[in-house]
Amino acid sequence: MTATVISGTGLFTPAESISNDELVASFNAYVDLYNSENAAAIASGELPPLQHSSVEFIEKASGIKARYVMNKDGILDPTRLVPRLPDRPNEEPSIQCEMALPAAREAMAQAGKTAADIDMVIVAASNMQRAYPAMAVEIQDALGIEGFGFDMNVACSSATFGIQQARDAVLSGSARCVLMLNPEICSGHLNFRDRDSHFIFGDVCTAVIIEAADTATSKDQYAILDSKLQTIYSNNIRNNFGFLNRCDETGIGKPDKLFVQEGRKVFKEVCPAVATQISGQLEGLGIAPEKIKRMWLHQANLNMNQLISRRVLGREATADEAPTILDEYANTSSAGSVIAFHKHRADFQSGELGVLCSFGAGYSIGSVVLRKV
Repeated sequence: MTATVISGTGLFTPAESISNDELVASFNAYVDLYNSENAAAIASGELPPLQHSSVEFIEKASGIKARYVMNKDGILDPTRLVPRLPDRPNEEPSIQCEMALPAAREAMAQAGKTAADIDMVIVAASNMQRAYPAMAVEIQDALGIEGFGFDMNVACSSATFGIQQARDAVLSGSARCVLMLNPEICSGHLNFRDRDSHFIFGDVCTAVIIEAADTATSKDQYAILDSKLQTIYSNNIRNNFGFLNRCDETGIGKPDKLFVQEGRKVFKEVCPAVATQISGQLEGLGIAPEKIKRMWLHQANLNMNQLISRRVLGREATADEAPTILDEYANTSSAGSVIAFHKHRADFQSGELGVLCSFGAGYSIGSVVLRKV
């Protein structure tokens, strides 16, 4: 079997960031406006009053302290609470293409690859800004890559699922070298009027180069020893936005057309499933948990990551063993585990092992076992 490696990664970080203090101030101003405008209905019991958010609540619930976004002022406007991202003419690069290009170029530079070396592009993300043409094809064209590209969506697990699709393509011979991208504009599907979730997401783009080991020239290669995917149907994380929405006007603007979740149920059901998958995967490979130097886990919630790493290792993980980027980036859906990998691998020595893992809506779980070459 042809060995495959990750030979480069890239990261695009938006220029604007929102702190918890800023987000809470904006949300609480919205709450005050709502309660004032609906004072009579609230007094009569027809409507419940909205409750303020707080920095302490956010950080205790999630570990998030800030998030990068593609547009800040629209989100912080208490009369709007939605990013301002105007439509662009077809002749201009789309927003996701614009985000993907710097991440792609950084990954290509790390891997020592030019456009001529790549023959497959995958855009794997939780949301696509249009149905067609595929974002991957637009990005492929912008980079001057020949071959083919396609989009795929497995929500927060899109990156790990994309890595396996890339690996399979290289193993089968249908591609030599794959560029896999995760342009996540999560602020576009977040309900900033919902106290329980208004703080969760940020925007970012990551990129990964996957290729055959015998073509890799990068000084920083990670052999893909194994990848495992799992899906379990659940309604506990859901977004019902889609092209059929206009066919029933009663649903337009309803909360379920944005991100919604039953957070406690997700925590209770997903964490054990993720830990079981990683543990079983390592056992099947004959790798003892103590041989794993690092777990680059999906960055959704600090408490979830602590529980998963504890179950896999049989003890509390150190910050080095399970690094977090949540405090700076928040939840960036599929990109989170790749950001952790991108930022926290410089100390790896040849032969050392790590696990890249993501999980989320679906439910979906993807775990990739890596060894530094």
